[in-house]
Amino acid sequence: MKKSLGAKTILYPMPVLVVGTYDQAGRPNIMTAAWGGICCSQPPCVAISLRAATYTYENLMSQRAFTVNIPPEGYVKEADYVGIASGRTVDKFADTGLTPVPSQVVHAPYVQEFPVVLECQVLHTLEIGLHTQFVGEIKDIQVEEEFLTPAGIPDITKIKPFLFAFDSRAYYRTGEYLAPAFAIGKELRK
Repeated sequence: MKKSLGAKTILYPMPVLVVGTYDQAGRPNIMTAAWGGICCSQPPCVAISLRAATYTYENLMSQRAFTVNIPPEGYVKEADYVGIASGRTVDKFADTGLTPVPSQVVHAPYVQEFPVVLECQVLHTLEIGLHTQFVGEIKDIQVEEEFLTPAGIPDITKIKPFLFAFDSRAYYRTGEYLAPAFAIGKELRK
């Protein structure tokens, strides 16, 4: 029997996304966001939701561009730090030893050490309640070549992204391969 937990922010899996922005003075900043994911295929878009109190919110409202960086599990400490420190008072790149790189496509920095980056231009904002959702059109995706399969697509087993569980406030590794998508279900066709 299922037990009701009430209305909560629980959904599995929740990606760990590091959002890169510039402030009004052109200083690079990053923050970790777990409220996000792909929201449209044509045009390709990603959505992230942030509280108005965050420094990144201010940056997004003024610059209208951001990057979404996918940290590998070896950078869990850095990803956690940039989600709990404020760019108003610290230089998160200096504190973590991460390297900001200017995007060639949008006006936002990305993290050199992270193997995957989505470069996005803000298309829409939606006030939801405590959070504002920013929908960014993906203008380009950059992936380190060593993290690609021979077919040229990102290899999740090499990238090793990690997940966030809000209910337990913990990070987890991604799991093992189960089955081919859009294929295994065909076995149930009658």
